Amino acid sequence: MRVVTWNVNSLKARLGRVQRWIEAFSPDVVCLQETKLADDAFPALAFQSLGYDCFHNGEGRWNGVAVLSRVGLTDPVAGFGDGIDPDPDARLAWATCGGVRVASCYVPNGRALDHDHYHYKLDWLQRLRASLDVQADPAAPALVCGDFNIAPDDRDVYDPAAFTGSTHTSAAERERLAGLLEWGLVDLFREHYPDEGLFTWWDYRGGDFHKRKGMRIDLALGTRAVAGAARFALIDRNERKGPKDDPPSDHAPLFVDLDLDIGGSRR
Repeated sequence: MRVVTWNVNSLKARLGRVQRWIEAFSPDVVCLQETKLADDAFPALAFQSLGYDCFHNGEGRWNGVAVLSRVGLTDPVAGFGDGIDPDPDARLAWATCGGVRVASCYVPNGRALDHDHYHYKLDWLQRLRASLDVQADPAAPALVCGDFNIAPDDRDVYDPAAFTGSTHTSAAERERLAGLLEWGLVDLFREHYPDEGLFTWWDYRGGDFHKRKGMRIDLALGTRAVAGAARFALIDRNERKGPKDDPPSDHAPLFVDLDLDIGGSRR
């Protein structure tokens, strides 16, 4: 099973890129973030023509997440599915794909340490941790993939000093992320690559991509059942490149290959 997670920063603007990447890399499961589409505007037919079932949780101009699968898609849930007040933002989508419980998540940015959005981010992460008990089982195959807007440790930013006093690297954010790992998830990419300087996001401004001034904030977290089956992981930096008439997202896709018996069928 090949699983990819990708913040596309507007699916409307980058549908052609996403389609071409899917055709080239043939993933079994695709987790998309920041689609910036309402559900009735999601291009389901475009993905169905490539053999994928689709589940989208969107709101329109902002946010939006999706799970695409060519190995079956059952039990979809929009949001936390915890039976309490729904999240006002479309940031989380769950589905079971090929026998693996999969989440596509777009964690709030946080904006600044003294901003209300930062506290929303911390609360959101705490609620994600609680929802794992409802949606998944640490002893069974499960994946939580997406844009976490957190660099797990100092290896995951180009210069730790540049982020002192800002979001994405604060102790509280990293503690919330550690809580997900303590529940039973493993950072699959980091298991394969202990090195510094491997990033998934680069600011559009200032030529940061070419200066290698990035962050690793897009993650694929899997239970031990998945981590033990992970054979390969890669960040496709080439997809961060492109001309102005076919602009890339500011995030690169991250994919993981898993040696799992797929409980569905490829189309």
